[in-house]
Amino acid sequence: VQLQASGGGLVQTGGSLRLSCSASGRTFSRYTVAWFRQRPGKEREFVAAFKWSDVSTHYADSVKGRFAISRDNAKATVYLQMNSLKPEDTAVYLCAADSGIITTTVRRPEAYDYWGQGTQVTVSS
Repeated sequence: VQLQASGGGLVQTGGSLRLSCSASGRTFSRYTVAWFRQRPGKEREFVAAFKWSDVSTHYADSVKGRFAISRDNAKATVYLQMNSLKPEDTAVYLCAADSGIITTTVRRPEAYDYWGQGTQVTVSS
């Protein structure tokens, strides 16, 4: 599976962005797709995931209620709608996919085999 992330940009505090993660591969519907983010000097941080096996969504506490993950299997694309953005949301956002994710591993970056290149999100104060 090859992943391509897009949609990042510069936005003011309180603004919105929608990130897209487009995938190649015929079995995209059987992959859990997640978003992680990474700030300079920080570890990769889980943001949200859409688990295919039980069609469940998972969010980091820091984004719950502000971000929403969705997927369109026909377009092989997963979206991350980000609302009420804060300066601390500034990071490179990366999408990841794997077919073997279970609930206990969905938040762990090391559980994902496939990664996109990342898209920069900058929120100005």
